[in-house]
Amino acid sequence: MYAIVRTSGHQEKVAVGDELLLNRLAEQPGASVELAPVLLVVDGETVTSDPGALSSATVTVEVLEHLRGPKIDVFKYKNKTGYKRRQGHRQEQTIVKVTGIELGA
Repeated sequence: MYAIVRTSGHQEKVAVGDELLLNRLAEQPGASVELAPVLLVVDGETVTSDPGALSSATVTVEVLEHLRGPKIDVFKYKNKTGYKRRQGHRQEQTIVKVTGIELGA
């Protein structure tokens, strides 16, 4: 069984036991979180894509740890004018583990 969920502005394919790298969630490590906007659930031969049935579907994940992604350097430069600007960025991320997929009633 797997599901397609929308989280942090991305669509992710998840199955029970998968670990995902998402944008930072507010919950502390060890907390359980429900990802509500489920777009599709596939259980063997059965595919559920009806919005009415998916409105009660949830994917439960457990927050494992918070971390920061790799450093990205942003460098702006204009030739012959002495203009240069350097800026760095590290995206804050969360690792979560999928613990359950419920289709609802």
